[in-house]
Amino acid sequence: MISYQVYPASLQAHLFEVTLCIEQPDPEGQVLTLPAWIPGSYMIRDFARNIVTMQAACGSEWVQLEKLDKQTWRCDAVSGELKVVYQVYAWDLSIRSAHLDATHGYFNGTSLFLKVIGQESESCKVEILPPEGDAYRNWRVATTLPADGAKHLGFGGYRAADYEELVDHPVEMGEFTHIAFEVAGVPHEIAITGRHQADTERLCRDLKAICEYQIGLFGELPPMERYLFQVMAVGDGYGGLEHRSSTSLLCKRTDLPRVGEVEVSEGYREFLGLCSHEYFHLWNVKRIRPAVFQKADLSTEVYTRLLWAFEGITSYYDDLSLLRSGRIDRQGYLDLLSRTITRVLRGSGRLKQTLEESSFDAWTRFYKQDENAPNAIVSYYAKGALAALALDLTIRRDSGGAKSLDDVMRALWQRHGREDIGVAESDIEALAAEVTGLDLSAFFDQALRGTSDLPLEELLAGVGIELILRPARNAKDRGGVVKGELEAPASRPVLGAHFVADSGGAKLSVVLDGGAARQAGLAAGDVIVAVDGIRAAADTLEAQIARVPAGYSVSVHAFRRDELMRFDLRPQPAPMDTCELRVAEGGGEDGRKSLQVWLQDG
Repeated sequence: MISYQVYPASLQAHLFEVTLCIEQPDPEGQVLTLPAWIPGSYMIRDFARNIVTMQAACGSEWVQLEKLDKQTWRCDAVSGELKVVYQVYAWDLSIRSAHLDATHGYFNGTSLFLKVIGQESESCKVEILPPEGDAYRNWRVATTLPADGAKHLGFGGYRAADYEELVDHPVEMGEFTHIAFEVAGVPHEIAITGRHQADTERLCRDLKAICEYQIGLFGELPPMERYLFQVMAVGDGYGGLEHRSSTSLLCKRTDLPRVGEVEVSEGYREFLGLCSHEYFHLWNVKRIRPAVFQKADLSTEVYTRLLWAFEGITSYYDDLSLLRSGRIDRQGYLDLLSRTITRVLRGSGRLKQTLEESSFDAWTRFYKQDENAPNAIVSYYAKGALAALALDLTIRRDSGGAKSLDDVMRALWQRHGREDIGVAESDIEALAAEVTGLDLSAFFDQALRGTSDLPLEELLAGVGIELILRPARNAKDRGGVVKGELEAPASRPVLGAHFVADSGGAKLSVVLDGGAARQAGLAAGDVIVAVDGIRAAADTLEAQIARVPAGYSVSVHAFRRDELMRFDLRPQPAPMDTCELRVAEGGGEDGRKSLQVWLQDG
């Protein structure tokens, strides 16, 4: 037996203390290691850097520890039980690591639990202790780790069948709002940490509908005792990470629904989409998963060209689930899809990097984006979602409506997910052809291994949707239909760069390929302080550029590091890269029927 004890030793110093006991350590010297990455987030994070102290003992005797690399230690050989005590600094308020202060504690197992090399398949016990002091007497625990003596929501004993299961159940502790609903006979719980004024009844009702739709899509819920939405409500934040029977979510507290609200606010729609995305991962990623992710080596990168499917297909269904479950209306869904198309079109990286390359290079490019990212890479989330859309509509069109991507996903679940049979790199393409009876090789070559734009206008027209491209109205225009505005806006002069506020002016964060800023010689990091001798700031620069007459140049002064430089800038018309989707007028009965079958919204 391997046992861990987790104790929030110092809330002020943000330190968890972990005690690891190994009954039968390796007689040649036990090797211990901490993961370098967490499944679902494909970046080396080096969690071991947060270990502050570590000591080992056998009985009353100290045991020598030798560090072998950045995340691995070897203990001297001992003849009895080995005990290792170490402290972990926890000050990362995210869904990937660990965080501890006087308001709450949170951790993923990959941040706290050392792996006992050679005993990864052994069962584990975990004791979670509360912090000391009357101020914390109302703290509770929210996790889906199987209880081993602990009461529901209580501190105490938990267990895991092996190390892989141990690190796949994040833990939240503190004072939180706890609510629940039931789907498919399985309790679904929500634990909300942080100050909020959420309409919890509406939240349960909406999440229940989304979960019910997705369970219906796959035909069943994977076996589990219960499911948990762990929500950290903060002033500003966004993110989610999937686990085998839970998800950790980070959101703005203002994104949660407020009592008395009837409409679905933009923030709440975004939050529901996040929940939908992570819940869909119960099937697609946690059970239907790349073969290389089975028993994955968490000490180093694990490469696959399939993230377009596991994240992209999930990103397609997350918003579609909101529509099909009745949480948003048809135009609301089309606006979300418009924004995804806009996001992809606004990056020239889509013309340089394929979806397979984007998936493979996630470790070094997607998760380590710099100021040139829009010009160099494409997101396997966003373009992957568009590839899934195009695949779905292609299958529906070429099969005469007899098959769809829904059928492919159900087949993936039956063939791979139910028995955890890993998906090889070519399995999805082969299974799609098998299920539909179609030759999809040309589609996959273009969508996955090519850099040309997907034929979305043609495919959407086939289901009665008109795709309109127009210039952005302003820097905040992310696409979609603007209520009350039927005419496309006139193209205004733009800088061709993204910028943020800086104490001295407007700091360029991204300079886009082919734009006016690039042609003038401006670079990311430059701080624009004046345009034609008039002081510039982040809240005025867009309007200053927009007022420049067509064909004219302006003088721009900017600091590059500590040097003041002058540039001649000729603003360019805003590109036609902003998408609107509308139901086509006079599309005919066939188009209306195809649209209804696809969207399933009435």
